[in-house]
Order: sequence, then C-alpha cells, then structure tokens
Amino acid sequence: MQAYFQFHSKLDSFRLFSVEHLITIGIIFILCLLLFLFRNELRIEEKGRLIRYFLAVFLVASDVLEHLWLVVENAWSIRRDLPLHLSDLVVILAIVMLLTRSEKLFQFMYFAGLGSSIQAILTPDLGRFSFPHFQYIEFFVSHGGVVLACLFMVAAFHYRPTFRSMWVTILLVNLYAVCVFFLNKLLGANYLYIMKKPKSTSLLDYLGPWPWYLLSLELVMVLSFFILYIPFWNKRK
Repeated sequence: MQAYFQFHSKLDSFRLFSVEHLITIGIIFILCLLLFLFRNELRIEEKGRLIRYFLAVFLVASDVLEHLWLVVENAWSIRRDLPLHLSDLVVILAIVMLLTRSEKLFQFMYFAGLGSSIQAILTPDLGRFSFPHFQYIEFFVSHGGVVLACLFMVAAFHYRPTFRSMWVTILLVNLYAVCVFFLNKLLGANYLYIMKKPKSTSLLDYLGPWPWYLLSLELVMVLSFFILYIPFWNKRK
C-alpha cells in the first residue's frame, strides 16, 4: 500500500492510452453523459445545489490532498507545484464558479477549463505515476472534476458560451502565458511548458521544436475552442 503513495514511485511508468488510461477516460465520459441524461433533475433547485456543492467540495479536497501529500513526501517545489499550469489554475476557478454560479467566469471556463482539462486527460504528464498510484487518481479526479463542473453549468443552468467570449478567452490565455513566461524565467520553472516540452509523451511532440511548437500550440488552442463552440453555433444570438 505504501508504494501507492511514494513520490519516488517504483511502479511502472504511466503508459499513454493503456487499458487503465482508456478505462479512466471512459468513466469520465460516462459521468459527463449522465449529467445530460439527468439534466432535468439537476434543474430542480435543491438537487442542483447539492450536486454543485458536492463537486466544489470534491475539487477542494482533491487539490488540498495533493499538496498535503507533496509536503508529507518532502517533494513540494515552487518550481513545479504552484497552480500555474492552466489545467491546474482552472481547478481553483472551477471551485469559484460552482460556489458563485458566475456566468462570466463560466464563459472563460467553458473554453479554457474544458480545453485544458480535456487535453490533460488525453495526454497527461504523469511520468512514473501509473494506476493505482495516488497521484494518478488525484490527477484524473481533479481534471475530470473540472470537465464535469463546466458541463454541469450547461446542463443545470442553461449557461451558454458566446462567440465573443471565445476570443476574449484566447486573449486572456495569451496574456496569462506572457506573465507565466517571465515568472518561469525568475523561478527557473517550466509552467505551461513554455520553456521546454514535458518529458512524457504529449501533443507538443508533434508540434515542432522550441520555440515553434508554441506557435503551433496557439493554432491548436484556437481550433479546439472552435470545436468546443460548435454545439452552440446555431444557437448564437
């Protein structure tokens, strides 16, 4: 049991699209599907509030437990563990969105939250943390939770992203990346993978060398946001 919590894990390294990975993706997909199958139940105020608070507490617990684990393992590092990766930042923003029901925050989260979390789920940077290691479970719980939180706002409250908010989100993400670049230079870190590619297999491996993969990643972001907007294209005002 102790091996499942060790930072210097002796378990096999994570394998992209292994059976365990595909099952995890399948579980998250089924949970998302259930949100829409039972959307009428979610629109009942008491039931919707219960699920909303449950998701918020779930994400808080997941995030706190991860940082406690890193501290206990004497492995927490300012160069690696600040919530500055977009997929980590949106976990915190998802909690705020759920607690406040902020439609303005949803406009950002639908694109940045869903986009970054889906990318993290499909190509996670987990290194040696394979199933059933704590870090593997926490990673997919938090990122899967963000996906569920964003889709919950659509299913329960009829929130809809706008074409304008898509471009605003693209602008905000780019401004954020510029700020993180200078913070990376200060800390000697690699948040957002701006300075170099992650060691694990990822989409960045197919986007060219540094710094050109950053331009390719920009195009991927715009394309992925457009894809996320497609279900609402005919409903835009």
